Amino acid sequence: MIYLDHAAATPVNKKALEAMRPYFDEDFFNPSAAYLPAKKVAHEYEEAKGVIAHAIGAKANDLVITAGATEANNLAFSAVLDGRVLYLATEHDSVRKVAEQYSGEAIEVDKNGRIDLNDLKAKITDDVILISVALANNELGTIQPLSEIASLIREVRLNRLSRGVKRPLYLHSDASQAMNLLNVNVARLGVDLLTLNSAKVYGPKGVGALYVSHDVKLKPASYGGGQEQGLRSGTENVPGVIGFAKAVEEATKHLNGNRKKYAELKKILLSELKDYELVNKKHSLDNFIVLCYNGIDAERLIFLLEDKGVYVSTGAACAANKGAKSHVLAAIGLSDSEINGSLRLTLGETNDEEQIHEAARLINEAVTLEKSRG
Repeated sequence: MIYLDHAAATPVNKKALEAMRPYFDEDFFNPSAAYLPAKKVAHEYEEAKGVIAHAIGAKANDLVITAGATEANNLAFSAVLDGRVLYLATEHDSVRKVAEQYSGEAIEVDKNGRIDLNDLKAKITDDVILISVALANNELGTIQPLSEIASLIREVRLNRLSRGVKRPLYLHSDASQAMNLLNVNVARLGVDLLTLNSAKVYGPKGVGALYVSHDVKLKPASYGGGQEQGLRSGTENVPGVIGFAKAVEEATKHLNGNRKKYAELKKILLSELKDYELVNKKHSLDNFIVLCYNGIDAERLIFLLEDKGVYVSTGAACAANKGAKSHVLAAIGLSDSEINGSLRLTLGETNDEEQIHEAARLINEAVTLEKSRG
């Protein structure tokens, strides 16, 4: 198997898996219980949260653990009690769909998927309370200039204060795809809310986190025992958070090595592939490669490659599964024909140079076969 869809899912890191194991059958206690073994588990749970938080320059009590990035994104929008929201046109559906519930308006992007700062500035009216911009896009890998966006937001806040406008303005970012390849620090990025996703950093699926700065007030996602500072009641997912923490620890440790490895593999792959147009030419994560074979049905390429043991995608797994046209590729100006002929390849820890040579050969063969069919 040659797996080139790491943006969709990653295998659990072996060290993370081992760290989780005891909490399924030995240290299985409910952290809210009063006896000593349970208190020990509660302490280890908080320590794991601290590891995740430290990786982004925060503290354990700044994090709310969730069941993944989708829930974290939805929870972030509960900061909006009134007013409107802005979101990048290329955002994941877990941002776009919830933004629609708050009179959301899309911010335009350029042909590489980077935010149009002038369009953002023009759209920040006094009734806007939250702006959501992913640090790295899940289909293109495009890295956004969050610190510049944060600087603009600070200017708007000062202007509002000078005019007596008391409505707050928050910056939220979904960093799900970024943590394995970028040095993510909430202070440097200037965010008020940040979404993290265990499943994208070789941790267990179904675990995520939302960083919440101290001045942001959220509405509880569930009521009950008051866990996660009262924002997400329910028995804590101890094994999941332990595994998430170990995966984050490993990702942080190997950040520079991973970037170098993926950049080299990407260079090899692009040099050996034929007859393609590279879609994400600038400002992209090192492991993302988006190819356009205009006039060819990418869905057919996927099936042909699957038969050869090569797994790629046309974009976000949730959208591809519904057969929906990519709103991300449409937002950067691609035609329907170009969108239909686009493949997303995302490199990861399972790949090596030998696989990449073989993948290039098999992709070229599949493209040639499809062209011969007219």
